[in-house]
Amino acid sequence: MNFVNELSRRLNIHPLLIEDVQNTKQRPKIEEFEGYIFIILKMLGLTEEFEVSEEQVSLIFTSDTVVSFQEKPGDVFNIVRDRLKNSKGVIRKMGTDYLAYNLLDAVVDNYFLILEKLGDKIEDLEDELVTNPTMDTLQQIYRVKRQMIVLRRSVWPMREVISFMEHCDTPIIKPSTSIYLRDLYDHTIQIMDAVETNRDLLSGMLDIYLTSISNRMNEIMKVLIVVGTIFIPLTFIAGLYGMNFRYMPELDQWWGYPLTLLIMLATAAYMIHYFRKKSWL
Repeated sequence: MNFVNELSRRLNIHPLLIEDVQNTKQRPKIEEFEGYIFIILKMLGLTEEFEVSEEQVSLIFTSDTVVSFQEKPGDVFNIVRDRLKNSKGVIRKMGTDYLAYNLLDAVVDNYFLILEKLGDKIEDLEDELVTNPTMDTLQQIYRVKRQMIVLRRSVWPMREVISFMEHCDTPIIKPSTSIYLRDLYDHTIQIMDAVETNRDLLSGMLDIYLTSISNRMNEIMKVLIVVGTIFIPLTFIAGLYGMNFRYMPELDQWWGYPLTLLIMLATAAYMIHYFRKKSWL
């Protein structure tokens, strides 16, 4: 904390920005001040349970300095560090605006990796939905859909941040960097399109699951109704000859019982044949 305060004093950073850095529940945004630009973005990760994790990254860059703040160790900036260490490309020859662009680009590229993994998960859920949908399938669909909402909540403001950087009139961001920012903006558009497509796909999968369950229930009800319909006349015959009246002609005949069973079997066989002819079975 003392280090952050000392750093803000040396760079002449407004105290309210330091509060935004320390409050990690901020929405991605960009603010321009005299002599520096302040950016908040969300760096995302994906757990083995396909849960999207969020980490706030704050950037403050002037014409000769770039300062980044993270919540915890571990990030997606290794590729940028390698370029700086090995002097690969033009990253050392360009200004701080180009370095800030590379940091933003690393975060956005990581969004593509998360989308790819979630896309593979969606394909697996589609196969499971067709073959053997269960209640666990429904829960996983809801879980992935929530992760798409988290991803959208992080990417949507990033478009505004990058668009502001591309069009803002400040000497900190050079015209030579605008073409890179334009390309980065196109990447965010692609991510948003993919997120919306996956959200629509997941909504359709929910409808398919509910329809599948409804059809399965209808099949079960149809079988129960057919079985019940078959047993209605059989129950009538059994109930008729189950009455304990004294004078019933068939009671004194030795063929009464087998004849009654034969009639019941013939009735059931005829009804099954009729249902199959109507394609009800």
